[in-house]
Amino acid sequence: MTEVATQSDTARTPEVREYDVVIIGAGLTGMHQLLTVRELGLSVRVIEAGSGVGGTWYWNRYPGARLDSESYSYQYAFDKELLDEWQWKEMFASQPELEAYYNRVADKHEIRKDVDFDTRIASMVFDESTDTWDLVSTEGTRYRAKVVVAATGILSDPNFPNIPGLENFKGEWHHTAMWPKEKVDFTGKRVAVIGTGATGVQVIPEVAKTAGHLTVFQRTANWAVPLRNRPLSDEDMSEIRDGYPEMFEKLRNSFSGFLHSWDPVKSTDVSVDERDARYEEAWNSPGFTKWIGLYNDLAYDAEANKIYCDFLASKIRERINDPAIADKVIPDDHYFGTKRVPCETNYYETYNRDNVDLILLKENPIEEFTEKGVRTADGEMEFDIIVLATGFDAFTGALNQIDIEGLNGATLREKWKDGPKTYLGIQVAGFPNFFIMGGPHGKGGHGNGPRCAEPVIEWMATVINDIFTHPWGRIEADPEAERLWTQDVVDAAAGTLQATAKSIFFGDNIEGKPRVYVAYLGSLPEFVQRLNAVRDEGYRGFILS
Repeated sequence: MTEVATQSDTARTPEVREYDVVIIGAGLTGMHQLLTVRELGLSVRVIEAGSGVGGTWYWNRYPGARLDSESYSYQYAFDKELLDEWQWKEMFASQPELEAYYNRVADKHEIRKDVDFDTRIASMVFDESTDTWDLVSTEGTRYRAKVVVAATGILSDPNFPNIPGLENFKGEWHHTAMWPKEKVDFTGKRVAVIGTGATGVQVIPEVAKTAGHLTVFQRTANWAVPLRNRPLSDEDMSEIRDGYPEMFEKLRNSFSGFLHSWDPVKSTDVSVDERDARYEEAWNSPGFTKWIGLYNDLAYDAEANKIYCDFLASKIRERINDPAIADKVIPDDHYFGTKRVPCETNYYETYNRDNVDLILLKENPIEEFTEKGVRTADGEMEFDIIVLATGFDAFTGALNQIDIEGLNGATLREKWKDGPKTYLGIQVAGFPNFFIMGGPHGKGGHGNGPRCAEPVIEWMATVINDIFTHPWGRIEADPEAERLWTQDVVDAAAGTLQATAKSIFFGDNIEGKPRVYVAYLGSLPEFVQRLNAVRDEGYRGFILS
């Protein structure tokens, strides 16, 4: 790394810090990508908005935050020493355990020496005269790099409800994605939680345990299934470690990197008794057994899915004492699995507590935040603490928070105003040497994060090596290849059950966001095969210059 001043008066003009590669984000992807770039012998810097590593598991430290992938399937596979050393405490790790794990990785591999913490990139401009990117942080720190990798994550830009007046509230308020490190004490307090998605179903039962009174505001009911977490004993971990080689190989060749895979048998190909017994067995099993561990026709056959929805609804009714409340939390607007499926622990039982109320925003919308709480259509409600479990501007939000300017002054935000356009979910035409890891149109949005990211990180490392070992100034997506890939992604989702639901995969949770499919419906092996084929064929679909 070299530092140069752009003029003699360095007191007024900040120095430019130059690197071969800049990586934005020190989450699970950014950390791993850093290590691969180091191995290439290139200068590299990671820019991280937070004060520590871990990304999602640094920011989302709200009560109840935990994995819905089995812990041992979610870790890095490249470090055998760490695999032998790390002892997972639970089948589904909590946020503190996950943050501790990523800090151990950072310690072992001296990650922090190459990271600028508490630094948020405000703008990036491609310099066409030097084929480099000029980046500036919100505090004015300047960087220059030939290659920029955005490892900003698909769930990292918090979404705030479009309700005026939050600044007027005199009590405490917290967004679950910006949770403070200090403990938030709910004891005896009047608490509102807005949102019942994947985050809401985790935080609501925890808040209810100590709150004087909890009011839950629900916009949309979601199908949630019991997590069935349990501690992992020494014997469990010994058996799990023995199976690591086979497990990681299996996960790399699975549809989405999960331990569970769709059964090729259809639910309609078995007897009703066999089907119902399978559903009952899955219900009592951990994690996503109750989703992607079942018959494959649940993903595409509306009638088969409806039968399973009826099964789940009956289970929810068994857990809630008041049938009227059960009716409110059982979805009637989407099929199971067409939205992100939350895993919960005692979520539905929480509504049996005397200190918990449920308000449907469709019936009694919040009109504004006030000094004392919120004003709904029925009047003002007073609270001491308000929790916003309102999710994220997924897939594109974090990238659109940065002013990214490519060739001829074109901006990424303007290019994506009608929906994202990418090639392979990796690059955008007109933005040379800029690569996206875990954004729209990539596999990471529909799978077990580390398992889906790992082969793409490895592929990205070979691309970076090629850039610095070939006489290329630029590598950029061909506009026609970008058009075809984007169309392929959109067409794959069209007509599916998933397309019938309003979800983050279509941007439906963000007011004013165009309704365009932003994930990737294909399998992990297929996605990686397509990446490798592109490189093997001389970077088909890229312009090298």
